[in-house]
Amino acid sequence: MEKIKICFLGTSGSVPQKNKNFASTIISFSGNNLLFDCPEGTQRQLMISNNSLMRINNVFISHLHGDHFLGLFGWIATMTLNQRKEKLTIFSPKGGRQKIIRILKETIKPCFEIEFKEIKRGLLLKNNFFEIRAFPLKHEIACYGFVFKENDKDGEFDRKKAEKLGIPAGPLYSKLVSGKIVTINGKKFCKKDVFDYSKKRVGRKIVVISDTRPLKESITNGKNADIMIHESTHLEEQKERAIESFHSTAKEAAEIAKKACVKKLFLFHYSARNNDEKEFEKEARIVFKESFCVKDFDEIEI
Repeated sequence: MEKIKICFLGTSGSVPQKNKNFASTIISFSGNNLLFDCPEGTQRQLMISNNSLMRINNVFISHLHGDHFLGLFGWIATMTLNQRKEKLTIFSPKGGRQKIIRILKETIKPCFEIEFKEIKRGLLLKNNFFEIRAFPLKHEIACYGFVFKENDKDGEFDRKKAEKLGIPAGPLYSKLVSGKIVTINGKKFCKKDVFDYSKKRVGRKIVVISDTRPLKESITNGKNADIMIHESTHLEEQKERAIESFHSTAKEAAEIAKKACVKKLFLFHYSARNNDEKEFEKEARIVFKESFCVKDFDEIEI
C-alpha cells in the first residue's frame, strides 16, 4: 500500500515566529502534491523541505486573510523565472480569483497557465486515487476546511484466477478490472471472476481544519479520519481571546477530534503569545490522548 505523506511547512498563526513560519501543509500521494494554504515564506519552506516548489499543481486557500495566501506571488514569480510549463490550479473562496489576479497584474506575468476555481461546499477535485471536499468553517470571513479521502478499494485483481480461467495476460485484464465483459472461446467473464474481494479496503482520510471556532461541521466531516489537522491558536486560559478572534483552543480542538472519533490529532497554527508548543499538546491530551503538536518541517506518513 502506497504511503500518504504529510509535511508541515509552517505552524505559526497570524504572525511568523523565529522558529515557525505561517501555517501551511502539503499532502503528497500517487505523484500528486497538494498545498493547503500558501502564506508568505512558503516557497522558502518548500526549498528547505524535501518537497519541490515546481511540482505542486493544486493549491487550496482556506480563506483570504493575508497570512494564508500572500505567499502565492513570490512563489509564482520564482516558478516563472524557472520556466514552469505545467498548469497550476488555485482553489479559493469567492472573490479570491479577482483579488489574486489584481495583485499578479501589479507584480508578475506568469509564463504558465493558472486556473482559478471557487471553493464551495462539496467536491472540489477527484481523480483515480483520491478526492478533495470542502466544508465551511466559522471565522471572521468565509473560510473552509478540507477533506482528503483516498478512494475506497473494492478488492484486488487475482492473476491466478484469470490464468486458471484461461484468460491470456494483456489488455483483457484491464478490461475486466474496469468492469467490462470479455469473451474467451465462447465463454463470458466479468470482474467478479478475477477479483479477490477479501482485499477490500476503506480509503484513508485526512482532514485539514484552519482558522475556526469549534463547530459541528468539523465533527461531521472529520468522522473516523485517520488524521485530523486542526488549528489550536490559543490555550484554554486564553479562550476569551479565541472567541473574539474566531479561533480554537487546544482543548477545543481535542474535543472535536474525540467527538469525530479520529485516530490521531495534529495541532498547528500556534499563537506567538505561547512560545512552547508542547503546552498545546499537554492541554489537548487531557481530552484526547492521541494529540500531537507539530513543528515546521515535521513529516508523518500513513
